[in-house]
Amino acid sequence: MAEAPVALITGAGKRVGAALAKAFHGEGYRVLIHCLASRAEADALAEQFNRVRPDSARVLQADLCHPGAVRDLANHALAQWQRLDLLINNASRFYPTPVGQMDDTAWQDLVGSNMQAPLILSQALAPALIEAQGSIINLVDVHARSPLKGHTLYCMAKAALVMMTQSLALELAPHCRVNAIAPGAILWPEQGGEPDQQDAVLEQVPLGRLGTLEEIAATALFLARGGSYVTGQVIAVDGGRSLAPLKGA
Repeated sequence: MAEAPVALITGAGKRVGAALAKAFHGEGYRVLIHCLASRAEADALAEQFNRVRPDSARVLQADLCHPGAVRDLANHALAQWQRLDLLINNASRFYPTPVGQMDDTAWQDLVGSNMQAPLILSQALAPALIEAQGSIINLVDVHARSPLKGHTLYCMAKAALVMMTQSLALELAPHCRVNAIAPGAILWPEQGGEPDQQDAVLEQVPLGRLGTLEEIAATALFLARGGSYVTGQVIAVDGGRSLAPLKGA
């Protein structure tokens, strides 16, 4: 039987990334779980996967804000099972940077994690992905299209990631497809938020509810396994929120 395909998922220790890892492992992939601060969660997830199928998950730790570390991550990923079929650029930093508070640290942090690291990984891993007839999935944001006040750097970086998706789809065709998912309101930020702020966000969602992690994962599974004639696309999984101007976080 042919070897199982391999997926590298950045920021996969918890939240959306962990849901993606669970979905692809459940579909028979071997999973490389990237993390930075969530090592304990990533190790627990890998242990859970390896109990189901021995040596089907490994953890790679790296700071995506440093180009050298990102290149090392790419090399370490290829060294695990000598192949790569799927790269999911999910890792992201998100916090406000109002005018007057943007500095070099915020630039390195937000642009590094949301745009620079996906580009470096995509370039470094492109030969392996082309050989495997694989694909890249980038996690962008509805705010790549409609900016969020006070979050200029984050929105800029996600907008650049959308253009990267489209540009690489042209460059890597026909042997590697590149697409993106733009989640809407799926999880509240880890710092939470006031109930009235959350209500204001949900008022902008035509379907009237938060999306689920499983809905993001199902879209990623479609793009990786079922969408063989889909490339260069950004699929909004947002309950219709992108149909109207965005006003909230």
